Order: sequence, then C-alpha cells, then structure tokens
Amino acid sequence: MKITKDMTIGEVVRNFPESVETLMSFGMGCIGCPASQAETIEQASMVHGISLDDLLAALNK
Repeated sequence: MKITKDMTIGEVVRNFPESVETLMSFGMGCIGCPASQAETIEQASMVHGISLDDLLAALNK
C-alpha cells in the first residue's frame, strides 16, 4: 500500500507506525493531536510549509 496525499495523518500513523519518525523529521510534532486525525497529508504539508512531493517521497521509501 502506498501513502497518498489524500490519506489522513491518523490513517498513516495507524497503518504505517514507522512513518511517525519521518513525520517528526519534517517538523510535524503534533501527530497525536485530535486535529491531525482528520487532516490529510496534503493539508498538513500546506499548514507546515512542507513540500508535498518531498514528504510523500520520504514516507514511501
């Protein structure tokens, strides 16, 4: 399964627990907060000023 921009942070963390380290390395320290459970990877990258392409590439390594 590939991580996509439409997946929520909560979904990614539940299905790919190893992704937590990558998300944290991109400055997403609030991955456990309630809002992140409904926020998509795309939305989170915009909010944090992160390149969506770079984030997805790192998550899908």
